[in-house]
Amino acid sequence: MKCLQVLFLSAVVAVFAHADDWPQWMGPQRDNVWREEGIVESFSDSGPKKVWKTSIAGGYSGPAVAGGKVFITDYVTKDNVKVDNFSRGSFSGTERVLCLDEATGKVLWNHEYPVKYAISYPAGPRCTPNVDGKLVYTLGAEGNLFCFDIASGKIVWSKDLKTEYDTKSALWGYASHPLIDGNKFICLVGGKGSHTVAFDKTTGKELWRSQTAPEQGYSPPTIIEAAGVRQLVIPRPDAVASLDPETGKLLWSVPYAASNGSIIMSPLKIGNYLFVAGYSNKNLLLKLATDKPGAEVVWQDKAKHAFSPVNVQPMVVDGVLYGFDQDGDMSGVELPSGKRLWSTSEPIGKRKVGSGTAFIVQHGKRHFFFTETGHLVIGTLSPEGFKETSRAKLLDPTNNAFGREVLWCAPAFANKRIYVRNDSEIAAFDLAK
Repeated sequence: MKCLQVLFLSAVVAVFAHADDWPQWMGPQRDNVWREEGIVESFSDSGPKKVWKTSIAGGYSGPAVAGGKVFITDYVTKDNVKVDNFSRGSFSGTERVLCLDEATGKVLWNHEYPVKYAISYPAGPRCTPNVDGKLVYTLGAEGNLFCFDIASGKIVWSKDLKTEYDTKSALWGYASHPLIDGNKFICLVGGKGSHTVAFDKTTGKELWRSQTAPEQGYSPPTIIEAAGVRQLVIPRPDAVASLDPETGKLLWSVPYAASNGSIIMSPLKIGNYLFVAGYSNKNLLLKLATDKPGAEVVWQDKAKHAFSPVNVQPMVVDGVLYGFDQDGDMSGVELPSGKRLWSTSEPIGKRKVGSGTAFIVQHGKRHFFFTETGHLVIGTLSPEGFKETSRAKLLDPTNNAFGREVLWCAPAFANKRIYVRNDSEIAAFDLAK
């Protein structure tokens, strides 16, 4: 009997040792790689089992999963008013931060605050919460920044970025996922001399502020290492800049612009190259200096080269770049040439659609794609092309863009599950083998 107990405990320890949280945008290492083992190879006809679902309201923010809890944000409007995505008319509602039990979906605590929206695509918050130890951080669409104690749900510190830094929201609101780096909480803020600001993550005290730009932009702050130096890369609406993450000091800057400041992707480092791209048909490849911090343009806004992502973060696998173009085609791209190796409208559908969206997450030698139609697709990416293995419908799309129903919310993968949301529910599905 004792031997059986030891074996049972060993098995439990092994399961938890291989469990993986998803505490922020793009996962534990901010690279859209899911490292858990024992995951399903293909779906049955009925698809993965829904473990639980919980009612929520509108938003584009993805869930964060950590320490047995799920964090999500949403926006409740009076009488669930539907607003034109292209309008910047002002209307009022309530942003909410919800903490759920990871096992059951039960709401453990929530925080609500009134917010007046005057942004385009006003369904709700955009940014995935950041979980760090006993604290969780959220950033609302109009710049309401909070740090909460996870156990109690009490506010540790907060900022109204627009008021404190005398700025206004960008066209699509605050949508750049903040970054935790050591003791720093790094955020795109806006305002004169404060485009990027680092706060002490435990107190909210400002540590440094840096640069001025026409708007905040949307690209998440990203740390790379080049020339033996840690660099904080910030694609602003008017330039791609590199800062010293400890001080905010400018290391180098390359002039660059996308329409409406819409560089949305996190910059990708491939060897000594850095790829950045955005709307409309913008693309940029930089070569990073190896002797000291610096960069030079290899090619810029080159037609039929690479792609220009809108909603989907691209990724690099074995030196090949994969991602979705603004026209809805997914491509494999050779670097540094930028040559497209192949293009396809899959896994979204047989016909490409503008701003077609399927969030890509790598799992071993295969990939999961959560599509704007609410499907979860398993497939492989290679220099030869995309191959679908399995597909299942998880949620219905509840938003509208370009005359079609869409679901533009990034998923989270943790504890052998996928966590997904639309504008009416958040749900967990079992993906264990």
